[in-house]
Amino acid sequence: MGTSVRPNGMSSAAAALRYWERRQEVASNNLANVSTDGFKGQKVFATMVEGALPAASAVTDFSQGTLQITNNPRDVALQGNGFFVVKTPNGERYTRGGSLRVNDAGDLTDGSGNQILGDNGPIRVTSQGDDEVGNIQISRSGTVTVDNAEVGHLRIETIPDKTTLATEGSGLFIPPAQRQRIDPDARIVRQGALEQSNVTPISEMVDMISIQRSYTAVQQAVTSLDAARQIATTELARPAN
Repeated sequence: MGTSVRPNGMSSAAAALRYWERRQEVASNNLANVSTDGFKGQKVFATMVEGALPAASAVTDFSQGTLQITNNPRDVALQGNGFFVVKTPNGERYTRGGSLRVNDAGDLTDGSGNQILGDNGPIRVTSQGDDEVGNIQISRSGTVTVDNAEVGHLRIETIPDKTTLATEGSGLFIPPAQRQRIDPDARIVRQGALEQSNVTPISEMVDMISIQRSYTAVQQAVTSLDAARQIATTELARPAN
């Protein structure tokens, strides 16, 4: 059996400061990505360690963001569960962002230049070096056609229940070891639309104010504890005359 540590006022305050710092980091990141297409906000909850010390744990909120109609044929959104799969320098990643581009090789990419993957790899919509891209159509199931010629099928995957995805910034997630594709008949791909961030700015701003007040209160408690310790060491420990 391990030796448990009995929390004292200073260790409890230090743990509380770390907790509120983590809350602030997450809230700041959520606010910074309010305008990021397909961004999924995080929420922080406290768990108790060593009997009484709070520790922060973050979970991602995968709820659906509002669909914004753009009528741009290179904008796509997923309705319901699932992720687009992109190829990055660090390997395959998941994303909900659907603002598509065409790179110099003629492949579909996301807004950061990562190749959008189909069932058979990158989806090429034009010849390399050709600036002219035909009429791109993307069906509800994710079939991509250019001038009525089929060029690929979007690879769309989901995650098993109770699976946690690690985030990697820029709206990307690291896929789990167990990969699971969504059946084409169960997909709802909306061309000419973008999924907005599911972060509510007003709620995050209110949360940020609450976090700052709580952090300040703990800092004041630390100051008071430090003053009490100083009195104990300099005054109470002084030998009587």
